Amino acid sequence: MNHGTSTESEPATTGWQPPSPAASGAPSLPAVFFAFLRLGATAFGGPAMVAYIKDLAVQKRRWIDEASFQRGVALCQTIPGATAMQTAAYAGLQARGFSGALAAYAGFGLPAFILMLALTALYRHTEALPVTLVLFQGLRAVVVALIANAACNFAKTSIRSWPAAGLAGGAALALMIPISPILVIVGCAFVGVSLLPDAEKRTATLGASLNGHLLRATLTLVATAGAGIALLFWLDRLLFDLSVTMLQIDLVAFGGGFASVPLMQHEVVEARGWMTARTFMDGIALGQITPGPIVITATFAGYLVRGIAGAVVATLTVFLPSFVLVALIAPHFDRLQRLVVFRGATRGALVSFVGLLASVTVRFAFATSWTIETAILALVAFGALRLRIDVLWVVLGGVLLSVLAAR
Repeated sequence: MNHGTSTESEPATTGWQPPSPAASGAPSLPAVFFAFLRLGATAFGGPAMVAYIKDLAVQKRRWIDEASFQRGVALCQTIPGATAMQTAAYAGLQARGFSGALAAYAGFGLPAFILMLALTALYRHTEALPVTLVLFQGLRAVVVALIANAACNFAKTSIRSWPAAGLAGGAALALMIPISPILVIVGCAFVGVSLLPDAEKRTATLGASLNGHLLRATLTLVATAGAGIALLFWLDRLLFDLSVTMLQIDLVAFGGGFASVPLMQHEVVEARGWMTARTFMDGIALGQITPGPIVITATFAGYLVRGIAGAVVATLTVFLPSFVLVALIAPHFDRLQRLVVFRGATRGALVSFVGLLASVTVRFAFATSWTIETAILALVAFGALRLRIDVLWVVLGGVLLSVLAAR
């Protein structure tokens, strides 16, 4: 993610302007919504969907040029949140401004929400059946492999020195104590600045100003959401707690959807006791056979906590910070990426997730009932994931093997 060098004398960047609704060639909002709705219905593979978003927005519809799209991907990989969802929002932002970003974001995420809601309701009514118990016993072994593979992927891209490895190890130990993973991430972000090589410690000023319309629209969304959450405090304290929990999770989930797993696991299992670790693992398994990011597990958690209302509130609030960050940071990103504090903090946060995911892998392993069959299934699933076999096929293969083992 090279955005060039910067000096303090460099003129302020003011060229980022979302298109106006009346701009020549700008798509209609229904066109943006339904294009991303169709794409979201087949959005299996998490971050791999970025390539399909590019195909839609850059090559087929020509809503955004190649260079701008690449800057958007760099932005979405840097800030907290689910990368594919945020990339859809960025493409919509470039195509039709703030309203286009909302249309793309909602269209891309809606199929995952609907399917996850239906699967969760089915799970709730069948979880005590023998076939369901056997099926999810096998799937929990696959989930252990999924999280272990995510930890390996984070380590490959984030750990580049022995101090970084030590920081990741410290994060893992801190979660075992336990300490809140949010505090761990914040602490690692502070330490991360010192992990930058001297050659990267350039400074830059942040001289760009936000587009006025975009800023007003984003702040209006934040104010509206804040008023709604405040109202929940008076109407339903459990829904209020659920909404605040999901907001916190998404605000610090650097590195994509899998980064939300240790945060959500800590909050809904350990801190609040809304479900057992095994039940949470079942939610992750269901999330892997639905389109969209793994953070859609929030729908599962919300439903178990407070039914349909809980599912809706949890889903809206777990995706809200991701969207707001894209809208607020997009005009500033080129300069922001050059700031020492920003680069160092994000690098430290990413390193911390190696340790957090490793710690959750251990916790999930202890929560799983192991047999020879499930141990083999976990090893095979892990090997398949390391060979880059699509996670959907790995999970569906786990379903098939679990059913066959039960017969």
